[in-house]
Amino acid sequence: MNPLQENTAFIKKTATRLGFDYCGIARAEKLDDDAVRLEQWLQKGMHGSMQYMEKYFDLRIDPSKLVPGAKSVITVLKNYYPSTQQDANAPKISKYAFGKDYHEVIREQLTELIESIKETVGEIHGRGFVDSAPVLERTWAQRSGLGWVGKNGNLINKQSGSFYFIATLITDLELQYDDPFVKDFCGTCTRCIDACPTNAILPDKVVDGSKCISYFTIELKEMLIPGEMKGKFDDWMFGCDTCQDVCPWNRFSNPNKEINFTPVPEVLNLSTKEWEMMTEESFKKIFKDSPLRRSKFKGIQRNLKFLHPD
Repeated sequence: MNPLQENTAFIKKTATRLGFDYCGIARAEKLDDDAVRLEQWLQKGMHGSMQYMEKYFDLRIDPSKLVPGAKSVITVLKNYYPSTQQDANAPKISKYAFGKDYHEVIREQLTELIESIKETVGEIHGRGFVDSAPVLERTWAQRSGLGWVGKNGNLINKQSGSFYFIATLITDLELQYDDPFVKDFCGTCTRCIDACPTNAILPDKVVDGSKCISYFTIELKEMLIPGEMKGKFDDWMFGCDTCQDVCPWNRFSNPNKEINFTPVPEVLNLSTKEWEMMTEESFKKIFKDSPLRRSKFKGIQRNLKFLHPD
């Protein structure tokens, strides 16, 4: 093998060793088509009050603005599908939030990946991103051959479905590039569109973020959820998995093997009444390492009152 092949094989092998389920690599280049789509999406106000989406536009579409001299974008997928489901009487929580905050788990593994590359290859520049910077990770995943973007806006892997976290590592190291995933296997299926409780999923793979239950229950910082959404949340207290739960490709989902994603017992078992009686002190203690911190105690209580006003 030549150095290009050796370095590529080493990176993919190391990603697997660190607990990532898939690893693909694409050439770093400007995303002109995505720039047009993102601009139109923002102009239509589909980001709601998520003002941060308007910032760093140039950085989102050009990896060299994040890492000077960028040559490769390494994309890794990490399964979060749980082995156990919530109790039928528990307010619904998105599966990605069952265990420890994925930002911390994946960031640590990405850092280890970067360090391993430096130790083996030599001095390179690279930055890892876990849903915390202006990176269009689904596009890079598709360009890396890891799947296609479904009608619900999620990356779908043909072998394993869509319950995956996506992380990217942009580097100035030249590597062998995977072929992009060009086929769309959604076909004529519209299950996600039909099942969305708030009609947030539009044709042509556009999701109106300002109508999404995840937006209202997590991103919206105001204490009032619009009245027109009353009765449409289907008991989702934090996030929403409806469009993924109905996706036929998720019949291939398998439980994850990451110990940090072991569900917090309270997520699985607490009833609405128990959530309503919880104190802020208890919330902070139980969910100190959980994604639920993002909504904070006040946000969770707001969501509960909206779901069960009586």
